[in-house]
Amino acid sequence: MYPPHLVAPMKADLTSVGFQDLETADDVDQFMKNQKGTALVVINSVCGCAAGTCRPGVKLSLQMSENKPDALRSVFAGVDTEATQRMREYIPVAPSSPAIALFKDGELVHFVERHHIEGRSADMIAGHLAAVYEEVCVAE
Repeated sequence: MYPPHLVAPMKADLTSVGFQDLETADDVDQFMKNQKGTALVVINSVCGCAAGTCRPGVKLSLQMSENKPDALRSVFAGVDTEATQRMREYIPVAPSSPAIALFKDGELVHFVERHHIEGRSADMIAGHLAAVYEEVCVAE
């Protein structure tokens, strides 16, 4: 477990642009049970690729796209352990952090694993996510 003062700026990196932290398993369940429309969930992390490309790429993607997810949430691996574990139960792929999940009406429709984040620039991640938003986050 990482000390709260160490991760506070890393959490704020996303909450400052509208993400809400899910800090308990119950928070995750309540959100997912009631999730309508589209939701972007970032599994945040203290690693260098989270700081260097994941969080900046996610933030840039939201600036680039006219169509955006309806809800923005995050869980923090290694910090909000039970929330992260519960969120991973809604994602039928091997655990990965950092990672980016897009849900629509409670169903996973797109997932970006750590190996798709590592070695890619924030601009590449942003462009990829913006293209996904344009396809998935459209009003019906």
